[in-house]
Amino acid sequence: MSVEDIETGRLTRSVHGRRGLEFDPPFEDGFAEWLREHYGAVALHDVYARFSFGDGMLDALMRKMIWKTHAKSCGSGLHVGSQAGFKHLETFDIGANVFIGTGAYIQGRFDGTCKIGNNVWIGPHAYFDARNMILGDHVGWGPGAKILGSQHTGSPIHEPVIATDLEIKPVRVGAGADIGTNATILPGVTIGEGAIIGAGAVVTADVPAYAIAAGVPARIIRLRTDTD
Repeated sequence: MSVEDIETGRLTRSVHGRRGLEFDPPFEDGFAEWLREHYGAVALHDVYARFSFGDGMLDALMRKMIWKTHAKSCGSGLHVGSQAGFKHLETFDIGANVFIGTGAYIQGRFDGTCKIGNNVWIGPHAYFDARNMILGDHVGWGPGAKILGSQHTGSPIHEPVIATDLEIKPVRVGAGADIGTNATILPGVTIGEGAIIGAGAVVTADVPAYAIAAGVPARIIRLRTDTD
């Protein structure tokens, strides 16, 4: 095969971003209630481990049910990929039609805030320090992209850095924003509505709505327009 035989590119209709809300079957509510009555938080983690690696329908259903059961709130249509992990799921508010890819990990905190809006798509192997994090509706999150929501103060200087106080800063991602593959969003950053962050970018400062930012550290390239 020669390279001339390969298509140069094509447009195709978005799948997740245009998916309408499909309500979960009624039995799931009763099942979730049964799980709550019979399994505490620790036991649910053990059950989750049994189903975390498989790609079959039962594995996928059980992952979804455990997230629904244990999350603070959860809308219909949740999909949780294999090997996806969590910490302090009880602090998560999860919207409807949320997709969480294979190997993604969301690390909450017992007194934290983690809000994931409707129709959010999270790619495989993403990482979220979700101790104070909000993702707006229709956010697209590229594979391997990360949020860091905290950092050590490093003071006093004679102490090992990891022994110094941890400063938690909120990270906000506006509705409709899109974060590129392997990008990293640092503590305290707000990404504006409809903004685009390029692949591999390290975002150290706020990005305004409908801006396109890329690079290390990320810089604003231009604003999006309807003629793009």
